[in-house]
Amino acid sequence: MDIEKLLPLSEASYYLLLALDEPAHGYAVMQQVEQASGGRVRIGPGTLYGAFATLEKQGLIEKAGEEERRKYFRTTPLGRAVAAAQLDRLEAMVQHGRAVLNVDGKGNGA
Repeated sequence: MDIEKLLPLSEASYYLLLALDEPAHGYAVMQQVEQASGGRVRIGPGTLYGAFATLEKQGLIEKAGEEERRKYFRTTPLGRAVAAAQLDRLEAMVQHGRAVLNVDGKGNGA
């Protein structure tokens, strides 16, 4: 599979892949994404399960089990590779932006 065809990830998809590095159920994932993003990304149940279906269809996550009524999902090796490629893209964008805007990592002029 060509990883580049799966990029760029939305901010929500990126955080979902990272949150599912360890198997987790939907509610835990919603909380983890909100916390990891500093509250910038909030995913409701409808959006979450739609995203899960899309990511599963793309082979980026898989069902890891079911306990009572909770379904657990986890990132696949392909999902990890796509998240790593997205991270590379983001780092390149940040480096370029800092160079063009002549700012350090805190937004101050260098």
